[in-house]
Order: sequence, then C-alpha cells, then structure tokens
Amino acid sequence: MKTQSIDTSPEIEALLIEAYRRMSPAEKLAKVCDLNRTVRLLAEARLRATYGPEISEREVRLRLASLTVDRETMIRAFGWDPEVEGY
Repeated sequence: MKTQSIDTSPEIEALLIEAYRRMSPAEKLAKVCDLNRTVRLLAEARLRATYGPEISEREVRLRLASLTVDRETMIRAFGWDPEVEGY
C-alpha cells in the first residue's frame, strides 16, 4: 500500500486514518484550527527572525496578510504594497 506521505509507514498511516474516522466533526474542526494556529505562529516567528524582534504587531499582521491576499487588495484595503515592503 502506498501512503499519503513518503515518511510515514503504512501501519502508522492506518492508525492515523482510523483515529480521524473516530473523531467527531467538532474534533476535526478543532484539530484544523490548532494546525492553522501553529502555521500562523511559525509564519510570525519567521517574520520576526527576518525583520527583527522589534517589528510592530501591525506590520506582522500586514506581512501575514500579504502571504494570502493579492497585491491589489493589500494596496487598496491597507495601503500596503508587498512588492515594496516585502512579504
């Protein structure tokens, strides 16, 4: 059996899939929210490492938004040009 991930054994993947099947929709949603929060925190850490720990919260939020919002919307909504300011 081929797994979804190259670094996960078929036995472990089967255990994971069974655990996901036993979860309620609310538990699955909570898991997705936790994973999204973790990704956001990692992205914030990268921004602080790149631009310095003194970066303002507003700048962190704008840089985070610029990773998923198109350039024109960033300029129109926030007056922030990611191509000028950086991502």
